Amino acid sequence: MKILDYGSASLDLVFAVDHISMPGETISSAGREIFPGGKGLNQAIAAAKAGAEVYFAGIIGTDGGMLEQAFQTAGVRTDYLQVSKTVPTGNALIQVDAAGQNSIVLFAGTNHTHTVETMDRVLSQFQPGDILLMQNEINLVDVLIDKAYERGLTIALNPSPFNAAIAACDLQKVGIFLLNEIEGEQLTGEHDEANILKALGQRFPEARIVLTLGEKGVRYHDSRGDLSQEAFPVKAVDSTAAGDTFTGFFLAALVRGLSTQEALRIAARAAAISVCHKGASSSIPAWDTVMQALGE
Repeated sequence: MKILDYGSASLDLVFAVDHISMPGETISSAGREIFPGGKGLNQAIAAAKAGAEVYFAGIIGTDGGMLEQAFQTAGVRTDYLQVSKTVPTGNALIQVDAAGQNSIVLFAGTNHTHTVETMDRVLSQFQPGDILLMQNEINLVDVLIDKAYERGLTIALNPSPFNAAIAACDLQKVGIFLLNEIEGEQLTGEHDEANILKALGQRFPEARIVLTLGEKGVRYHDSRGDLSQEAFPVKAVDSTAAGDTFTGFFLAALVRGLSTQEALRIAARAAAISVCHKGASSSIPAWDTVMQALGE
């Protein structure tokens, strides 16, 4: 079983700040660093570091050499990575405060230059049962969901950022939802985590739903029942890639044939390790590191 991550790749400009700036406020940064990023890139690298066979389909600009190198170093296949000579690579402007919390502004760049023709060509190389991992940082997400569903791929969706593009999608075709409390509330209108999970389960009865709750851990629901996993307590330095790390490790663990409960445990430990390091993809641990941390 293969994972096709059809998503975003960006250059992350990370500014270390005492606190996240307020509207109208000008603040100074203690430092600036540039990292490979984008939810698509982060999740692909996480899944590859967890041992899955991962292919990335995306577009970068001529300024995106750092991103291609990051894929190759992590073992992500770049057969379907395109380079645009006319549009710059997407960017993320990230503020990270002293507590490790972040605020992110996205510039789409090449991430919004996908075409239907290319999607058809890429999807034709994958078989029913393969996993299509998606986020909402590229254009044509609704088309991609429809085409992947027709081909029999299992669609795993991280509906982030939540906007009108997600509302335009036929989400009944999604097999696995991976989302946080904010995205859960945006999808359901519910505030309480239990009500979010219940509402999602009622709306998507055939889907597997993974609701990440930060320091409160993870809750899971499918047609067979509910599971939960506590978070591993750590001192956070940068939480930017925590959700992406969780997503990649969770899916890779399922591909390895592990139980859902074990996949949740491994993914939670990987996410906890990632927040102890600066950067997005650079903070994602290897499978062996996570196993060692779990004492296995």
